[in-house]
Amino acid sequence: MKKQPGHRKYNVSEADLYVTCMEAIRAAHRDIEFFTQYGYGLDRLKAFKAQCDQFQSLPGDDELVGDQMICTEKKNQAAGKLKTAIRSLMTRVAMKYHDRTGRYRKFGTAKIGDMSDPQLLFCGRRVARVARQQIDFLAEVGINENVIQRVLDACAEFENAMNIQQDKLHDRDIGVERRTDFGNKIYKELVVLADIGKDIWMERDRVKYDQYCLYESNADQKRALRERRKTEAGAAA
Repeated sequence: MKKQPGHRKYNVSEADLYVTCMEAIRAAHRDIEFFTQYGYGLDRLKAFKAQCDQFQSLPGDDELVGDQMICTEKKNQAAGKLKTAIRSLMTRVAMKYHDRTGRYRKFGTAKIGDMSDPQLLFCGRRVARVARQQIDFLAEVGINENVIQRVLDACAEFENAMNIQQDKLHDRDIGVERRTDFGNKIYKELVVLADIGKDIWMERDRVKYDQYCLYESNADQKRALRERRKTEAGAAA
């Protein structure tokens, strides 16, 4: 059974989460004297930073989607080669049998343009098999082992391209899962660090207190920053 993807516990982008973590880590380094009083020492802070750096190094979704698109293009090219090989053989078959005869119908290529990938692969192998069965009748129109092998080689190339594409699809699913799990892990640690920082500065320094405040989105953060600047400007007036 396919594992259900985890749910993100943060509502900002992965890039914003990383930046927020790094800003909080810098603030905590400055305030490490106070943090140690909560049992949050320099070693734990360094370990948190290492986790953030590892999170940043994970392949992003754009990277994985790009790999997937490249493999899809190659798969489509292989599908085109297979269709060309099949049609080349069927042109010869049509010279021998009318396209409404049973012998022609056995090849099953009538809707080749509308076939799914698995159907196309199945069709290619059927064409090669049926052609071999009738090779003595089709020799006069140029169908021989070389023509049949061209179809089989195209089938093998197409199947390999299909498998690689599926692997990239799975890689993306795994990548999303890894980033979600890792993001949730560092977000949990960020919340601990932020709660300590706010507790330290709640009654001492509003500006430093705000440095540890977490926001649900960039819009919330920008709104809070505007409000803080208005307050600071009013106090200075």
